[in-house]
Amino acid sequence: MLDHDPFENGRTENLTVRQILPNAVTILGLCAGLMALRFVQAGRVDLAVMLILLAGVLDGLDGIIARRLDATSKMGAELDSLADFLNFGVAPAVIVFEVAMNASSPATWVPVLVFTVCACLRLARFNVDRGRPETAGRLHFIGVPTPAGALLALWPTILGQTGAIDPSAHPEAYGLWMAFVGLLMISKVPTQSSKTIRIPRERAIPVLIGVAVVMGLLITRFWVTISLVALAYTALLARDIVLWVRARR
Repeated sequence: MLDHDPFENGRTENLTVRQILPNAVTILGLCAGLMALRFVQAGRVDLAVMLILLAGVLDGLDGIIARRLDATSKMGAELDSLADFLNFGVAPAVIVFEVAMNASSPATWVPVLVFTVCACLRLARFNVDRGRPETAGRLHFIGVPTPAGALLALWPTILGQTGAIDPSAHPEAYGLWMAFVGLLMISKVPTQSSKTIRIPRERAIPVLIGVAVVMGLLITRFWVTISLVALAYTALLARDIVLWVRARR
């Protein structure tokens, strides 16, 4: 960890590439989210969704890069949070509204607002809890993380790209799904964290082969593969919800 924040006001020393790289990756993700808004307005829903997915990848990379390079900073943390609100709170909501709800009842704007406000509240809660020490035991998220929430919110739109459904056929149902995902983001449900995943040594080779298979499917059957990823996460989330409800009884 750096002994001081390189972006602190009043400091005059030059920044190294190592210190600025994580923030540069965050800005790239922010640009992806902004470009997604542009493309959905132009009718290119496929590119808009791809850019949100790219923003999710970059959101994971910037934190990893910052920790590996020992280049964390308060500015980087705040910048990441603001970018997440745009990329995974505002942009998915606008995409869903334009794709499935714009031509229907004005009331369908309400679940879009609920989703966006819930994303904001989750990020605000995350910022408040950031400085608190992690509790002992298994690491997990509290509620659905905003990138995962964006994926779930866009899932019917992604299915629409495969031709399986028409997301605009049932805007009210889509609105309920959006609101439900938003509430999951601010819920107290413990959800799966990648930090808890441990791969047995003897399964490393099959996992690496699986990565190759997934990459091939992403190239040849992109939308189907992303839909299956969303389905797998939904299944894990359903399991977490069931376990949480049982624990509270």
